[in-house]
Amino acid sequence: MEIVITAVGPDNVGLADPIIHYVTGQGANIAEIQMYNHDEAAVFAMLLRIHLAVDSPDPLRQAVHALGQSKGLSVRVWSPEPSSRPARLAICTTYRPEPALHLLRAIRDGRVPAEAVVMIGNRDRCRGLADQFNVPWHSIGDDQGLPNEDAFVQLLDDYHVDYVVLARYMRVLPATTCWKYAGGRIINLHHGLLPSFPGVRPYHEAYACRMLTYGATCHFIVPELDAGNQILYQSTFTVPPGMKLEDITRLGQEDNEPHCLVEGVRRVVQREVRLHFHRVVAISP
Repeated sequence: MEIVITAVGPDNVGLADPIIHYVTGQGANIAEIQMYNHDEAAVFAMLLRIHLAVDSPDPLRQAVHALGQSKGLSVRVWSPEPSSRPARLAICTTYRPEPALHLLRAIRDGRVPAEAVVMIGNRDRCRGLADQFNVPWHSIGDDQGLPNEDAFVQLLDDYHVDYVVLARYMRVLPATTCWKYAGGRIINLHHGLLPSFPGVRPYHEAYACRMLTYGATCHFIVPELDAGNQILYQSTFTVPPGMKLEDITRLGQEDNEPHCLVEGVRRVVQREVRLHFHRVVAISP
């Protein structure tokens, strides 16, 4: 069984060794290990991907959690391998309803074999979608839309989420949150073609370059914003010369972006691709 372990907490000495020694002592083969040390914030983070001959990660989870507590680390143990239940998704939104709506429809129609177990918003604009599809809704934003990151992480844990889907969630996740769900568990929809048009105004930037082809990118999240090596899927559309920016943006938001997100999520939950050392690789049948 493939198992992903993440550990995040205050930086100190001897944090990684107890976990590594324990899993190797259980016969685990280490397929990937990454460690991160943010000196200014005094934060330590580790990702460990292992292969272990067990039927369930639960016994390992209990032991590693105990090791993490002894070192002051927040530890998560998760397996991406298919199980008897569909993948559990948290769909996160801000303003735009179209990507989340299309994903919820694709789940309902069986085109994406997953379950939307919770919707989380830093704004309440998409709350009606949760009601429409009978998905629990949680607001984590204040009056200015600033999210409560502790509440965000707690909800993901409480709902036993497999994948976090940022469906035009217009807030940058802190690096500590990215590391807690590292290993290909956070999927983002960016409303521009990466790596050419990162940032918050990709339609405007492409328009300023007199582009006639626009697009969206579905990618795994790593601590660096809109990094270029984690692309799952890109979709494009071409417009005639002279089309107004507002019409181009409408086409992208209503048609192209939702399609891009659905296909990207489908590739992940159907185990066609995975993240390995910050690169997307195909999974052999």
